[in-house]
Order: sequence, then structure tokens, then C-alpha cells
Amino acid sequence: MLKLARHNWLAIWPAGAFRRDAVFTRVLFRDLVICNTPETVHQAFVEQHEAFQRKSAQHRHALIPLLGDGLFVSDGALWRERRRVVAPVTHASRLPDLAPTITEAAADRAAAWAALPPGTTIDVLAEMGRLTAEIICRTIFGRALGADAAAAVVAAFAEYQREIGQTDIASLLGLPDWWPRLPNRRARAAARRIHAVVDGLIAAILDGGEGEASLIRSMAEAKVPGTDRPMDRRAFRNEAIVLFMAGHETTANVLAWALFILTQDPASADRLRAELATALGGRPATHADLPALPFTRAVLEETMRLYPPVPMLSRQAIAPGEIAGRPVRRGAMVLVAPWLLHRNPTIWEEPDAFVPDRFMPGAPRPPRHAYIPFSTGPRVCTGQQLGLMEATLCLATLWQAVRLELVEGTEVMPVARLTLRPGEALPMRVRPA
Repeated sequence: MLKLARHNWLAIWPAGAFRRDAVFTRVLFRDLVICNTPETVHQAFVEQHEAFQRKSAQHRHALIPLLGDGLFVSDGALWRERRRVVAPVTHASRLPDLAPTITEAAADRAAAWAALPPGTTIDVLAEMGRLTAEIICRTIFGRALGADAAAAVVAAFAEYQREIGQTDIASLLGLPDWWPRLPNRRARAAARRIHAVVDGLIAAILDGGEGEASLIRSMAEAKVPGTDRPMDRRAFRNEAIVLFMAGHETTANVLAWALFILTQDPASADRLRAELATALGGRPATHADLPALPFTRAVLEETMRLYPPVPMLSRQAIAPGEIAGRPVRRGAMVLVAPWLLHRNPTIWEEPDAFVPDRFMPGAPRPPRHAYIPFSTGPRVCTGQQLGLMEATLCLATLWQAVRLELVEGTEVMPVARLTLRPGEALPMRVRPA
């Protein structure tokens, strides 16, 4: 089971796990608490945030080689300080100004697909990674990344996830941080390649004078709360990598999953194409068009229910607490798994079915904390509105430009590492719209 968990922890869950409300168990030296109802999620991530705010040891060991002490890893006073500096970069007030850049990049990708000979096979997972990497560079860093650099960083992050694994077995078993762990040279080499790309972007902006009006420059110049100084270069680099990786990897996976689902659901595919024809008439989508694209957004929201971008959110108790009326000891791992929560049959009707109408205007909203594709509570993703807008504009632009068909015989299996990916590749044939 531990071998399965390291390579794809989705494989360890029995069918009964989806309907459990809370699970209390022990894995060797560590208590494990799994929260799988809106009430227990609220208790863990909202009511007792201070006790359960620290990322689990296994998550920290997986993320630190890539992100250092960035926002995804830090906690306590450092996390509060950094969040106040980073959050304004992706604030909802900036979305109208960022939308044209997103649409332009998506339109470039759509045009490249449309120009391919009919029946050409593309890897949609890699294509979405390159598209969203380019978008995050243009919107946040204020400069184009370029096809070669985009391909390099997408490949490096895929390798990093493959090598680092989702599960650090020593941490899962409750062994202390000082316990020797085998070095993962391939993962660290992949992290260095990503660092090199981001370091180049930072140097071009801070030292080379590029991107004068970029959002990342505004973050670099923002003062650390309670001081008159900006973040030091190392801290800035860590937070820049957080923005870069969060801004492209999760959105790329959501788009890849959505395109896969649409190839398997002709009725939803046709309904989406009809909405886009009515609202856009063949032109690229804009920020002003978003209210006219409710089904496009519903497709993405239902995609994230079935295939949550981050399928497991794990914390470590730094103080005693209580879940579902039972005590939680200091040091316990507290786990919220959107993969389980989003398919819990006591919450969702037909939990394994793709039903975008769940998220259409006028439909009953799911209970609070039942649907958490961007986490919930104080550590909720600051870029969730940017990510939703980016995914909506990209899906609208791509889907009306071409038709996609999954290559025959392709078996698509969700693989959970740091994020939830449709395997290592998603081959599809491109045909004219």
C-alpha cells in the first residue's frame, strides 16, 4: 500500500472512504484524521485554523526543494506577512486588465491548432501547460516566456512531480524531520531548471528594466507589513515561483481535464459550442463576455468537482484540537481530500456523473465547504478568481476554434502527485471546427 501511495495515492482509497464523515486512525507513529463532510472541514480549516494551519511534514518535504519558504509552505507570522504582500498581485480588481492578455495567448494557441493538418495528434496536457505558462508570464511577469522556455518549464515541473512523489513515506509514518531521507537528485535537478527560468524572469524585470508596469514588480516594491523595506531577494524569488507554478500548473490541468470530458460527452460538447456561437459568434472572448458564458463556467466548475486541481490538502496539528467531538493530538496529520469530499454520495447526487447543471445560475448551491477546489478558510487560494477567469477565457477561445478527439485506445487515469493530472500525456486529434 505504501508503494501505491507514493506513486498515486488515489489507488489506496476503498469505495467506502467516499461516504465516511471522519476517519481517525494511526499510521505507525502518527495519528491521522480525515475530514470528509462540510462540518468537519469547517472545524479543521476555519474554526481551528490556528491549530491546524501548518502544512503536513510530507507536503513540506515535497514542496521546499521547489518553493523554499514560499506561501504554500510557510505558516504563522511569516505566512501572514507574505500573504499580505502577495495577495494584491492576483486581486479581483485587476482581472479586467489581465483578460486581454489571456485571450490573446489563447487565440494564438487556437490559431496554431487550426492551422495543423486535420487529424494531427497533439498532447493536450503539454499544450495546456505551455499555454498557461505563457499566460502567467505575460500577465504576472509582464513579458513573453517564449515557446522553448515554456516547454522546458512544463517538462521540468512534470518531472519534479514524477520524481518527488505525493507521499514522503518517512513523514507519513510519523518519523521526525531529522530522520535521514534519501536525496532525490532528479527532483532537485528539475527544481533547478525551474529556478533558472524564474531567475531569468526576475533578473529581466528587477535588473534589466523590463516589465515596468508588471504585477511582479509591484510585489517586489511592496513593503513588508510593519516595515519600510520590501522582501529580500530570496523571499521574493520564492514567492515568484509560487505565483508561477500555481498560476500555470493547476489551470493547465483543469483545462486538460475539461477538454477530455467534453470529448467523452457529446451533449455537453454541443451545448458548449452553441453557447459560444450565440455569445461570441466566432470572435475571442473578453472579460465583458463572462456573464454570457454560464455553461462554460459550469463545465469548468463541474470538472473541478470531479478532478480537483489539488486532490489532497494535508495539515499538521501544531496544537491540540477537536474534530467531530473527538480529540486531535498535537503532531497529528489532519487531511481534507477534495477527491473524496467532492464525490461523497451523502452530499452529491450521482457523485461520479458529469453534470454541469449543478453549477448553472439558479441551481441549488452545494453546502458551504462541500466544494473546495481552491481550498477554504484563511489559506484559501488568493488567485482563485484569476484562475477561473483564465480557464473560462481559454476554454471559450479554444473550443470554438477546433474539434478535438481523444486518440483511440487512450486510457486516461487520474494520477495524484502534488496536483491531479490525467497521467503523463493526453493525446488528441485536432480537426476543423
